[in-house]
Amino acid sequence: MKTHNNQRVLTTIVVLFLVAVGVIISADTAVANQTQKPVIYIQDGAIDEYVSYLLLATMDDVELKGVIIVNADCIDIPAMDAQWKFQQFTGQTHVPLALSRARGWNPFPWSFRAQCIQQKNVKILEEYNPSPAYPSGEKLLKELLTEAVETDNPVTLLVNCPLTPLYLVLSENPGLEQGISELVWMGGAINVRGNLGSPPVVPKQVANDKAEWNVFWDPSSTEWIFKNTSFPIVQFPLDITNKAQITENFLSGLKEQGKDFEYSKLAYESYSIITSLTKANQSSYEMWDVLTTTYLARPDIYTKSSQLNLSVVTSGKLQGALQKDPDGREVRVMLEFDRDEYYEYVLEQFRTS
Repeated sequence: MKTHNNQRVLTTIVVLFLVAVGVIISADTAVANQTQKPVIYIQDGAIDEYVSYLLLATMDDVELKGVIIVNADCIDIPAMDAQWKFQQFTGQTHVPLALSRARGWNPFPWSFRAQCIQQKNVKILEEYNPSPAYPSGEKLLKELLTEAVETDNPVTLLVNCPLTPLYLVLSENPGLEQGISELVWMGGAINVRGNLGSPPVVPKQVANDKAEWNVFWDPSSTEWIFKNTSFPIVQFPLDITNKAQITENFLSGLKEQGKDFEYSKLAYESYSIITSLTKANQSSYEMWDVLTTTYLARPDIYTKSSQLNLSVVTSGKLQGALQKDPDGREVRVMLEFDRDEYYEYVLEQFRTS
């Protein structure tokens, strides 16, 4: 009888211990979820933007709420297929994927846009299926911002493309601005030349040397966001992104890591599309978007920024240019970063299998 009672006591102790451990684990999980940064990613299907998504998928501190593709520097269906394949690759098919109905004023060249076709066909993604039916990007953005407002948990918008989807939603639902903690945006050129003429695919009569493509595609939407919103904007213009080259050392590092790590292999196959194209065209391709995306996890890498007041030129020869203007929108403009730390961080994140 005594032995039986001892066994019952021991069993009770074990059960209580397991319950306590479960409570602790649940509490830790809840705390972890609370400390994650909720992020909505808006992009337009360039190679570097898919690699940016891959980087986002490695960030433990990021809760990706949704991905929205803009039919700007891409072709809609191949771009959606590529993104859906990436999300199958990373195991994030639970993250909503949508296509924006945004339309631009100055379309990207077809030679740029067609690169998403090669992206969706890289060897490592062959086993994955094309995209299912996709909803409206503006509908998804509205739903996610509404949720952010209702739960008092504002999101970070990572936008590596034109700002048109954000304009379309906020111009009709201005109260949803309260659901945005900050906008991290790759776009514009401040003290350096723009990129409309590099490579020379735009007629020289149109390709002013002040504009960058993400503004030039739809200058009016950028102007509206600058004039009618108040959330913080952290901007990555060409002034800093031009310094994030796809170096030989970086590529060789990805290639070597790709023997053991699938994320490195996918990043290497993706950037190999670009290196073959740029060698043929004698043009340059920087990690504009991956540099911008890295800010979400490693803001300490960025060593110099400046608070500037900026306005947007919406018409005429200089349309798409950003100008310093004392009456313009205050923006935090990133200017310098620690190159060694940056490349090492990206390589380290892609040592994920």
